[in-house]
Amino acid sequence: MKFFSGFSLKNDREFFLNYIKESQYTVAGFSYGAIKAFEAVEEALNNKERVDTLQLFSPAFFQTKSPQFKKLQMRAYTKDEALYMQNFIRGCFTPYKVQKVQHKKHSLEELEELLFYEWSRSKLVEMRDQGVCFEVYLGGEDRITDVEAAREFFKEFATVTYIKNANHFLQRGE
Repeated sequence: MKFFSGFSLKNDREFFLNYIKESQYTVAGFSYGAIKAFEAVEEALNNKERVDTLQLFSPAFFQTKSPQFKKLQMRAYTKDEALYMQNFIRGCFTPYKVQKVQHKKHSLEELEELLFYEWSRSKLVEMRDQGVCFEVYLGGEDRITDVEAAREFFKEFATVTYIKNANHFLQRGE
């Protein structure tokens, strides 16, 4: 089982233990890590490696957002990186209490990749045709990604689990 963490995060796998399929043939990723997991599966399949399941937890999905929104995000990050990251993490936990998370080095280039990434229908079809099962998990209270657009996009390819009262980390209020 291979797991890819979200933007600026490390060891965030613990948030998804209730959902993770423990198998050597499963690849999973959270938010920005979902993009990296998707790309890792594409590479594995190109190398004739076996992948049974791709799990995407709150996949970064901004392809419905305007270019102005994306540029504003990048400008805010450039202007005050610490404040941007503080607000970003708070947004990930909204509407519930912020929990401790571990951080790793991050960059403007990674944020740009996250914001401007376009999920490819043709690659999803190709992976599905090669036997990969997709599982997508979305939180109904997620304030980071466009949950409804992501659900519409992925439902053609994946089993989409919509967790009504969950945030970006798929955590629910008490």
